[in-house]
Amino acid sequence: MPHIQQSPDTYDVCIVGSGAGGSMAAKVLAEAGASVAVLEAGPEWNVEEDGAMFDWNYASPRRGAATEERPFGEFDACIGGWSIEGEPYTTTEGTDWRWWRARMLGGRTHHWGRISLRFGPDDFNARSIDGYGDDWPIDYEDLKPYYDRVDRLVGIFGSRDGFYNEPDGIFMDPPEPRCYEKLLKQGAESIGIPVLSSRMSILTEDHNGRQACHYCAQCNRGCTTHSNFSAPPVLLDPALETGNLTLITNAMAREVTTDAEGQATGVSYIDTQSRREQTVKADVVVLAASACESARLLLNSTSRQHPNGLANSSDTVGRYLMDSTGTTVVGFMPQLLSQPAHNCDGVGGMHIYIPWWAYDQDLDFPRGYHFETWGGRSMPGYGFGGGIQDLNDKLPDADRKGGGGYGQQLKEDYRRLYGAVVGFSGRGESIAREDNYCEIDPETTDEYGIPVLRFNHSWSDAERLQAKHMQERGRAIIEAAGGRSLGDMPGPEDDYGITNPGEIIHESGVTRMGENPDESVLNPYCQAHDVDNLFVADAGPFVSMPHKNPTWTILALSMRTADYIVDQRNKGNL
Repeated sequence: MPHIQQSPDTYDVCIVGSGAGGSMAAKVLAEAGASVAVLEAGPEWNVEEDGAMFDWNYASPRRGAATEERPFGEFDACIGGWSIEGEPYTTTEGTDWRWWRARMLGGRTHHWGRISLRFGPDDFNARSIDGYGDDWPIDYEDLKPYYDRVDRLVGIFGSRDGFYNEPDGIFMDPPEPRCYEKLLKQGAESIGIPVLSSRMSILTEDHNGRQACHYCAQCNRGCTTHSNFSAPPVLLDPALETGNLTLITNAMAREVTTDAEGQATGVSYIDTQSRREQTVKADVVVLAASACESARLLLNSTSRQHPNGLANSSDTVGRYLMDSTGTTVVGFMPQLLSQPAHNCDGVGGMHIYIPWWAYDQDLDFPRGYHFETWGGRSMPGYGFGGGIQDLNDKLPDADRKGGGGYGQQLKEDYRRLYGAVVGFSGRGESIAREDNYCEIDPETTDEYGIPVLRFNHSWSDAERLQAKHMQERGRAIIEAAGGRSLGDMPGPEDDYGITNPGEIIHESGVTRMGENPDESVLNPYCQAHDVDNLFVADAGPFVSMPHKNPTWTILALSMRTADYIVDQRNKGNL
């Protein structure tokens, strides 16, 4: 790089990443009086100026279709994706890992589905129950006070059900299930599968200066009323109001700098606009760049004191790579044909949730999963309706001979079929294995000259058989509800329809916590065993990745870690 510029100031804390973990740490630390610098690889993004909450799909020539820059739809709020120009990653032979990265202020909190589930007591002690993986060095009671604080700060709806290993939170009232959700609920409960209200960080009442959701169902586009959770309005804006936070955007972190004793002294980054290398100095460094990006930073931060990468004396950085398992089951519901025009938008996501119910059954796979439901009369756009053009041969009083058609007949069929397709997205727990990992590719760098990650990952029979169970049970619910499953049941030659690893965007585990420095990267407070002024505040510290979506636990762990940093600074230990 042509120039290295050092910041004239030394901050108390430098945080890499402005997503859930980084922004929570920034808020807690700034409000405690620390001077904080946050580095974000992407640009600033303001929902009022840059969001597209009320844009109509039909107003675009693409009708809202996905693009390479917006793989989840043209109007999706998140800048990033599976492939980012100039930022490659590689895989070993036979690995199909897919890596989603966000490049914007607030990170993936602009993208996620707001499903906000607490990990339960069993999730922290799963090895003690079934012998797979490892137990966490903390348990649910250690994290419960922080889950409570996150609930009160952010806001979450749900119902207090007392369901096994699904801890209740401090909930606002949930929205009523939609028509198709009531139908699926009846089908599931008729075969002994429980259904709860979903638990999502979307406001159903005014809260902490933010308005209640107005039910436009466009959460993924960014919310101009701040009724759903994303990091900038809920965490970063209050941190900025303290005067203690400095945001540095377009800053691609290169490495954590260290001194002669091997302690962290700050972060070196590339200004992506000028292509100059610059350095932020800090007494404490917190990595919250997303699990794999934080591991990449550690592995690229080599020195005489840390030849194997920073905080990697255990050779564990990058290992135990996890993602949630997933599969999709789709159904056609004749009862939902020819619905009258009505608004069933609700929040931007599901109103019901099917928790893991078979925890006490003798199955051929460990751990569990949940079902997320979808369907209804969402805003039509490119590809809407789940292959609706091929479904009109299922109309009971029409001879369509294989579906399709054209003109007025096809339009009328669409009106009748609109909202008659439903689906389940299964999300399950995979087992943490040391031979699933990411490492530095010695031959490939990104456009900034930074070595990239190479992934090695495979599913085992534990995950494949779990996907098989998802398919079987999802189809059974649809049939019990009076519908018909669409598509053939995937078999072993298709791994029972399991998603590619990484595709669920819940990667975790690559800087795991533990009591033993020989087998883990971090201690129970997410502090590096080898470098006591270095912390990690994303999903990297996870010892397991339960079927529950990780964001609520990232937020709770980050808050706990930031509290610990404040306590240790006040005691003079950092």
